[in-house]
Amino acid sequence: MKGKIADGEARDRLIIWIRRRMEEFGITPEALAESIQFDLDHAPLYRDAKGNEWNGIGEMPDWLHAAKHAGVNPDFFRIERDSAERHDNGVGQAKAPQFDLFRCIQ
Repeated sequence: MKGKIADGEARDRLIIWIRRRMEEFGITPEALAESIQFDLDHAPLYRDAKGNEWNGIGEMPDWLHAAKHAGVNPDFFRIERDSAERHDNGVGQAKAPQFDLFRCIQ
């Protein structure tokens, strides 16, 4: 198996790499957990076809700002949620179909 890494070994190497990057950038496990919890508590409200998201907190991101200035109502990108979807995936985030604004229709 020359040149290939067994699954267990690849996992171990990845964990070591992640821990080194966290140490390099001063990221603690607690800070990571807080960040993950924040994302869960503030699910995205807007999403474009490329997967860019915004939870409505802070300044409007460039992708949504550009679409707005191009005449597109930001509500076009709003993620529709219903209570059934919120409970299905267990994290308060709904699966929403997304539309490609720039898709050519023939």
